[in-house]
Amino acid sequence: MANVVTLEKVGNTGLIAFDNPPVNAASHALRQAFQDCLDRAAADPDIDVIALYGKGRSFVAGADIREFGKTPQDPILPPIINRMEEIATPVIAILHGVALGGGLEIALGAQARVGVGRVRVGLPEVTLGILPGAGGTQRAPRLTGVTAAIEMITTGRHIHGSEALEMGLLDRLTDGEPRDVALEMAEEVRAGTLPVRTVGQIAVTVDAQQIAAAKAAVQAQSPQLYSPLKCVEAIAACDRPILEGMDIERALFRECLDSPQRAGLIHAFFAERAVAKIPERDATARSVASVGIIGGGTMGSGIATACLMAGLRVRLNERDADALARGRQTILSNLDGAVKRGKMKADGRTNAEHRLAASTVLRDFDDVDLVIEAAFEDMGVKIDLFTQLDAICKPGAVLATNTSYLDIDRIAAATARPQDVIGLHFFSPAHIMKLLEVVVADKTAPEVVATGFALATKLKKVAVRAGVCDGFIGNRILTHYRKAADYLVLDGASPDQIDDALEEFGWAMGPFRANDLSGLDIGYATRKRRAPDRPAAERYSEVPDRIAEAGWLGRKTGMGYYDHSQKPAPANPGVAAIIDTVRADHGITPRALPDVEIVDRYMTAMIVEASRVIEEGIAQRPIDIDATFLFGYGFPRWRGGPMHYADTIGAATLVARIATYTRDDPHYWQVPPLLQRMADDGTTFADLNAEA
Repeated sequence: MANVVTLEKVGNTGLIAFDNPPVNAASHALRQAFQDCLDRAAADPDIDVIALYGKGRSFVAGADIREFGKTPQDPILPPIINRMEEIATPVIAILHGVALGGGLEIALGAQARVGVGRVRVGLPEVTLGILPGAGGTQRAPRLTGVTAAIEMITTGRHIHGSEALEMGLLDRLTDGEPRDVALEMAEEVRAGTLPVRTVGQIAVTVDAQQIAAAKAAVQAQSPQLYSPLKCVEAIAACDRPILEGMDIERALFRECLDSPQRAGLIHAFFAERAVAKIPERDATARSVASVGIIGGGTMGSGIATACLMAGLRVRLNERDADALARGRQTILSNLDGAVKRGKMKADGRTNAEHRLAASTVLRDFDDVDLVIEAAFEDMGVKIDLFTQLDAICKPGAVLATNTSYLDIDRIAAATARPQDVIGLHFFSPAHIMKLLEVVVADKTAPEVVATGFALATKLKKVAVRAGVCDGFIGNRILTHYRKAADYLVLDGASPDQIDDALEEFGWAMGPFRANDLSGLDIGYATRKRRAPDRPAAERYSEVPDRIAEAGWLGRKTGMGYYDHSQKPAPANPGVAAIIDTVRADHGITPRALPDVEIVDRYMTAMIVEASRVIEEGIAQRPIDIDATFLFGYGFPRWRGGPMHYADTIGAATLVARIATYTRDDPHYWQVPPLLQRMADDGTTFADLNAEA
């Protein structure tokens, strides 16, 4: 580890190179070696310019994730950077790849910053529930101004080189090899053509009204979040002497470290990475360059858009020419939207359109590498399609279904190649939502599972491995806790009260608003399919059925639980009448339900079914469920996911809570054996993650 940072002397230039693959993370070893090299360079009378650069993919990409949540070992970055500012020898930083967090803070401590190529910079600590703790809140405003610094630090966004140059974060933007640029820029420092200045000595003015407005803005935008407000408070100290301001920054940084939100956001960060650890990770994925998609509706066109944006060739299939034309137009509109959002360039959109083919003949799928079926959610339809695909598709082609609930083992059994069949459950809109459930059937081959995960990576999605059951991970748990919402309506709450309470808790959207968005016909069809198997003891609310039967299917019809002809959409008054009728039919006298009880019952129902999903092996680990709900269902990221949230409550408390609820509904409220064992043993879902 002694060579993670090296000092090379070229003439009178001291080149300090970061070499800590894969991204030059600011680990303890890198910090120690950097400090040593800096001291040696500063002490050498022959070195008159010190240039920092990174070998490999980037400058310093940021902190070492292995140190997240731990107390860092000395030396830490703040005193190293302060020391760098104090030495007499000018220091310049040559940035390529990414320079984020501590990486950018190192560069801010230099006397000049030069970006190379398509460099990106940023201070994204707020996304982990903390703030820049090595001078970022003090030095960035001195270069960009307070307004720009507040925006970049409270959002944590990545900034491309050209914008960083305009903002003042960079002094120059050029091309070349970082080492060569470092030597060239050192000569410019000597010649005076690259000015140098100590950032910590730049004067900046802070306006109290500006800070008050910024605090109000971040609180209005993210009322539940802790660290954005602390970022603003730290930036407010940037008009003080640099060391005094950094003391304030460090104190606020420690406050953020101690917040529960920081723990939740760090857990969410690791969840995105943990889900890639699957039993099939050593299998070789099959090559996928072309994809056939059956169905040009909202889901199929969204999947096609995602594949095109990833550079794949796509052949869309629909039952007739009119449906095909509608699907193709939806895809093109999606691509236009991606250009407007800055997700792709105009020439990329043109290229994507050239890679899109359309056909009403399924036999045209005879040469594709992967087929994704996104047809109507009906087992008979899917079995018929897979029987045809088995006869049409080339050997080794992966046959995937996008079913949300249906038994993939039955679908696979309709083919002579069940090893090639897998579930790829996208979430709508498929070209935007990050989650992809990779559903592994009994006979799915390991390389096919690996192919599903490789596809997710290509599509920039988070893949979670799921087993086969009705609804897999996400929708199975959703079906259960969605009943809790319906029971709360029967007992006295209104749909909009429930939505408001859960959105205040942090959900992106309450369950009834979410239902209106996805369409009430989907849940209606699922309930009718399951009706013959419904236990006699199960409590059942007819409210959602009667709303759907009234033709109120949500946004698609303009009316559902809410009246979408108005903005913001108010509650549909007709729903209240239906609720009153159903309550009367059940002999229920409604009672007032406080928001805290709504949240507790809803979240407990989620945790109960999630515990069963873990125990049955449908999800590999609790953290897989966390990732599923963080990236597919709008769970508040700062709470870490439902299983992380469950650990903040404690298994014993949850079991006691369920025992109270059981008095009202013993069929629905049952303690899962796993949760009971955890309560008895004093263990947590985090312990199960560690064991997996």
